[in-house]
Amino acid sequence: MQIARVIGTIVSTVKNEALNGRKLLIVQTLDAELKAKGKPMVALDAVGAGVGELVFWCRGKEASFPFKRDETPTDCTIVGIIDSDDHVNRNE
Repeated sequence: MQIARVIGTIVSTVKNEALNGRKLLIVQTLDAELKAKGKPMVALDAVGAGVGELVFWCRGKEASFPFKRDETPTDCTIVGIIDSDDHVNRNE
């Protein structure tokens, strides 16, 4: 799992049937200082996250675990919401 901030939403009128009713969000991966690293990516939301929230996300086959794995095509999924920035260890 990695930490990211939700920076936007995606609207898709045509998508795989298994994604109907599922929220797609844009996430920006963060480093230990909560600074952006890498490029933003699209993630499937499994926990009800919103724009501005700090989240945990995962990639690969584990990204499908919150859903019916064989039916949900995802490679990046938000799997947790971090309550506040204060809960993040910043290598102090």
